[in-house]
Amino acid sequence: MQLALSPLPLPGPLSRRLDLFALKLSQPKGMTFDFSTPQGEPALVPADSVSWQVFKNPVTVFIGGIAAVLLELAEPHVRDGVWQHSSFRTDALTRMQRTGLAAMITVYGARSRAEAMIEGVNRRHGSVTGLTAEGKPYRADDPILLDWVQATAAFGFMEAYHRYAHPLSDEARNRFLAEGKAAAKLYGATNAPTSVPEMNMLFNVMRPRLAKTEIVFEFLDIVGKVPALPAALRPFQKLLITAAVELLPGWVRDRLGLRQSWSLTPWQRALVKAAAFGAERIMLPSSAPVQACRRLGLPDTYLYRQRP
Repeated sequence: MQLALSPLPLPGPLSRRLDLFALKLSQPKGMTFDFSTPQGEPALVPADSVSWQVFKNPVTVFIGGIAAVLLELAEPHVRDGVWQHSSFRTDALTRMQRTGLAAMITVYGARSRAEAMIEGVNRRHGSVTGLTAEGKPYRADDPILLDWVQATAAFGFMEAYHRYAHPLSDEARNRFLAEGKAAAKLYGATNAPTSVPEMNMLFNVMRPRLAKTEIVFEFLDIVGKVPALPAALRPFQKLLITAAVELLPGWVRDRLGLRQSWSLTPWQRALVKAAAFGAERIMLPSSAPVQACRRLGLPDTYLYRQRP
C-alpha cells in the first residue's frame, strides 16, 4: 500500500524484495534499531533539513561512505587507529553495516537514542590507542582526528549527493555542514567544519599530513568483494567504488596513487547517476527516513516532496 505512493513506483514483488533486502542490509548481526519510536521525538536535525534529504539516498550514501574512509585512511593516525582496531579485514560487511547504521541513527534516530548510541561509540574510542607504522602515538579521541573524521564523512556524503543525485547550491551545502554541528560536538569533534570555507580550510591544514599507503588499496580490494549488493549487481558495486574515488580532490588522488584505472568512463558515470536518480525517487517503507517520518507524524512521501 505504501509503495504505491512512491514517486517512482515499481512492480509489487520487486518493491517488496528491494525493501526486504535494504532492511536486511541495514541491520547488522545482533543489532536492531526502531526509527519509528519514541513517537513524536525529534532527531538531532529537523525533518526539513538538507541532511534528511541527502541521507535518504542509499546509492550516494554508499559512495560517500567509501570516499570518507579513503580520506580517513590517508591520515596515518586515523589509518592505524582504524586498521589496527577494526574487524574490517575479517568481517567487512558487518563493519560497514554498523557504520552505516550509526550514520542513519545520527541523522534520523530519536534524539535520546542517538545520544545514547554516540555515547557508546565515544566510550569505545576512549580505549583505542597505539603507535602508527611510523612509530607515532595516536588516540582515537584526539580532537584533531575527530574533527577530520567528521569532516571526511560530511564531505563524502555531501559531495556524492551533489555530484550524482541532485546538485546542491552553496547555501544548501553550508546548511548541510552547519546541521552536523550538534552531532559533531557529541562525538567530540568540537571544531568540525560548519561551512564550505571552513571545510576547505581544514583540507588545506591536513594536506601535509596525508600520505600514500597500501592500506588504501587493501581497503578498496575488500569493499570490491564484500557482498553489499546481490550477486547479479556485484559488477555495479565496483562502479560505485570508482565513483567514490572520483569524489576525492585531485591532489588527494595523486597523493594516494588513485589516478590510473580509478576513473569512470562517460557511460559508467551516466549509469551511476541513473542509479542515484532512481534511488532518489524509490520510497522504501522499512527505510530509516520513512520510519523517522512516521515517528514524527509526517507522510511517508514527505522527503520526496521537496528539494534541498
